[in-house]
Amino acid sequence: MSSLLQEFTKGLWREIPPFRLVLGLCPILGVTTKAFNGLGMGLAVVFVLTISNMIISMVRNVIPSKVRIACFIVISASLVVIVELCMQAFTYPLYEQLGIFVPLIVVNCIILGRAEAFAAKNPVLPSIMDGLGMGFGFTISLVFIGSIREIFGTGQWFGLQIMPDFFQPMQIMVQAPGAFIALGLTLAAMNWYSRVSCENRGIKYENAQHGCGSCSACDMCKTVERPSI
Repeated sequence: MSSLLQEFTKGLWREIPPFRLVLGLCPILGVTTKAFNGLGMGLAVVFVLTISNMIISMVRNVIPSKVRIACFIVISASLVVIVELCMQAFTYPLYEQLGIFVPLIVVNCIILGRAEAFAAKNPVLPSIMDGLGMGFGFTISLVFIGSIREIFGTGQWFGLQIMPDFFQPMQIMVQAPGAFIALGLTLAAMNWYSRVSCENRGIKYENAQHGCGSCSACDMCKTVERPSI
């Protein structure tokens, strides 16, 4: 049970896809003008990633290694079609907002990356937990970046006015450069936190895997030599 929990929680911080693994940046930059857009896109990825991980893990011993990538794409594409049809039927305004990024889930590097790196090599339950954790971590990232851009770009959050009347929205935040600004500041803040966390634990940050600062999943960290007092 603890191992399953670790597979789930790693995607929420230690290996959160856009900020630690630097995967799935196209949706981060393209659909996060609003927090709600990020939530919708993230939940779509959660569904595709979790179910594709489960199916790939179930058939991993059947798929020939030479055509495994093609098989992974076929599985994810089938799931994306389901998501696309459901969004068209029940959340059409959101589907229009997300546009081309919904069908592009098929080739999202998170989907293929987890299929190749984890689901194709592990049993079903760990693969499901890996998909859920990575998916929810991706959703958190999208909502976070979308919240920053929406609040500072429009003064709203999930469509609700939260900033005072004297606040002057920064239009650049809901434009293309705003996505790079929000992502860059977030990555800088997380790297700074990881460095401080490593130093507090006596870990050499340059050798810490993913810069996680916890050393819980890393065998490369070296203890910092502390001067004697």
